[in-house]
Amino acid sequence: MTNAIHWPEWVPMAGHHLRVSGVHFDAVRIQGAHGEVVAARLIAEARGDAGPVIREMSGARWMYFLVAPGTVEDHAWPLGVQRFGMSRTVTYIGVPALAGNTWPLGWYSEPTPATPYVEPARLLAALGPIGT
Repeated sequence: MTNAIHWPEWVPMAGHHLRVSGVHFDAVRIQGAHGEVVAARLIAEARGDAGPVIREMSGARWMYFLVAPGTVEDHAWPLGVQRFGMSRTVTYIGVPALAGNTWPLGWYSEPTPATPYVEPARLLAALGPIGT
């Protein structure tokens, strides 16, 4: 789905660009199949409007859940979850455009006017045990 009406300033117009976490967003990263399961749960719980989730389509197939800037440190994340945006680190996150060729990155769930970021509490709930 491409929401051409809502194109946040940090989303490039074409291809993909690196953005510093902690400025426009913080990020929570989960690897491979586990990340895909969590993203699917999150989207189902949010009835399709979960906020921005970026997927890497090669390599480790990371899923990046973009939360509001300054919020990643406010929560206790389980093992296996990496968090970016903390004040003492600088991390660049690849952000794809909403349309066109963005390989190897793509949107699993796009930002929308109603949900510009993933809600951390909802993401934590989606991180529940796999297989339930």
